[in-house]
Amino acid sequence: MSTDSNNTFQQTSTKQIIRWNQSTSKQVEDELVIEEPLEIRVAQQSLMVVMRTPGHDFELAAGFLYTESLIELVDDIEIIAYCEDTNADSTHFSEFQNIVNVHLKNGFDLEKHDGWQRNFHANASCGLCGKMTIESVKLQVDPLTTDISLKQALFYRLNDELRKAQSVFEKTGGLHAAGLFNENGQLLIVREDIGRHNAVDKVIGQALLSDMLPLDRHILMVSGRASFEIVQKALFARIPFIVAVSAASSLAVDLAEEGNITLIGFMRGERMAVYSHPERIQVEKTDS
Repeated sequence: MSTDSNNTFQQTSTKQIIRWNQSTSKQVEDELVIEEPLEIRVAQQSLMVVMRTPGHDFELAAGFLYTESLIELVDDIEIIAYCEDTNADSTHFSEFQNIVNVHLKNGFDLEKHDGWQRNFHANASCGLCGKMTIESVKLQVDPLTTDISLKQALFYRLNDELRKAQSVFEKTGGLHAAGLFNENGQLLIVREDIGRHNAVDKVIGQALLSDMLPLDRHILMVSGRASFEIVQKALFARIPFIVAVSAASSLAVDLAEEGNITLIGFMRGERMAVYSHPERIQVEKTDS
């Protein structure tokens, strides 16, 4: 199965801007995160166009297909490749790096997947743009069954670890990040993207392609808020802990409760808000 290298993608660009400080202004060169469309095709059918930060596109495609229940196993995928045009010269290759073809071993019939429409556009902040009905949003997946519990001090270390790994964010300040940690708090996978849902798909896609699923003894951390769809994606990957730097939505909390996921928000220093299943967090006693 082909893999894409992040080293071949430009993820930032520089622009001349005017920066003000009170009544003083000056022209400076600023580094911006790149946002470009990616078309995902399955069996030569155009499935979606998503606005994303280039890089790890095969992971994004695999993770999206998996967390939307369009594939069930990594073995369903025969190959993932960029669109090729044998008549194009190297100067035009970049435009074909914005089209990914996913070939499945047993073919693909989109008509069998109720609630989906083809050829839709998803912007960087949208996670539900392709669903035709509200009923199809809440995909049927069993709640987690796990006996894992972790000490609260472990969670307090995650934010610093994720932030240190956000190399593009340090340059631009304009990216979301998602990180996958093991039960010892070790950061295994980190992905950055202009879209929070894309970052999560890239993490889960890498785990899928690396045959790591299910992730039933892992922690998913996201740099922004926890939305319904992020919880749904974690549920598909069987992740028992979700940690968000910001708040959680009401639907996210409801799904986490139903799915037996421990959902944590407002992770700041040694403070956090636990929205669901707090019994998995071990309280460490301190000497008074």
